[in-house]
Amino acid sequence: MVQKIALEEHFLAPGHETYWRTTVGNVDPKHAANLLAKLTDFGEMRLKSMDEAGIARSVLSIAGPSVQIERDVATARRVAREANDFLAREIQKRPDRYSGFAHLAVQDPRGAADELERCMRDLKFCGAMINGHTLGQYLDHPSLYPFWERAEALGAPIYIHPTDPITPAPALEGVHGLRRATWEWGFETGSHALRLVFSGLFDRFPRAKVVLGHLGETLPFLLWRFDSRAKLYGVKLAKPPSEYIKHNIVVTTSGMCSAEPLDCSLAALGHDRVMFAADYPFESAQEAGEFLDRVPLAEPLRTDIASGNAKKYLGL
Repeated sequence: MVQKIALEEHFLAPGHETYWRTTVGNVDPKHAANLLAKLTDFGEMRLKSMDEAGIARSVLSIAGPSVQIERDVATARRVAREANDFLAREIQKRPDRYSGFAHLAVQDPRGAADELERCMRDLKFCGAMINGHTLGQYLDHPSLYPFWERAEALGAPIYIHPTDPITPAPALEGVHGLRRATWEWGFETGSHALRLVFSGLFDRFPRAKVVLGHLGETLPFLLWRFDSRAKLYGVKLAKPPSEYIKHNIVVTTSGMCSAEPLDCSLAALGHDRVMFAADYPFESAQEAGEFLDRVPLAEPLRTDIASGNAKKYLGL
């Protein structure tokens, strides 16, 4: 069993249950209650799951959507800061097993930049996770340039996590099984990342770091087509879109225990651009760990995916 660092492992801070429950309204109440128990546990259940999967360290992040749906800016700032302080206290109890991603209220771009810096400098977090769009505003919006300027200066990876779209896609109407994690979230989050690429954000902030789960939300499969269509439609960028995806975006294995998409991501992005994640408690950490232990890979590459790339990329 290879020792692992897991990068998409969720928790809930006090007061965030109301935000989170907006995502489980159609989930069996018993299952939702079980998830809530795991999200609020930092002891026996979580550590046992980590041990069974060979996870030496989990980088914890708040389960979405949280303050990304908070309409009052002052409340969003306060609640995000309180969540970060809460996580820092939990990490202090087990600094050998836990690290953290900051939770940020990007409703206030400069405030989010300041909070990111505080979390990186004072709380020793290793980046931030943002739960998709914030009240319909995506991270390519020009008002967020001060945030990206600070994130770039700090070398802070920004993990973009799935969320519900602003408006459900008509193509999914009446087909409940395609909503959210099945298909809808992947399309939504991949589109969010492509907005960063096609808007020229990475020309403006060439050292910005973005992380995507689920082996890149299908982006590695489509690199050639992005380049081809950008040329056809006269997209004005300094480089082909695929070059930004390869240079500014790294991916994790969260929720993707399958050799074929793993092989595609490694071939498309490079062996140093893929990192391990389990997506606990929404996916089985043990299943994710066993997959990485058994999938056919050269052993040095397996170790890099399990922990080596995360150590370099997140400074762990």
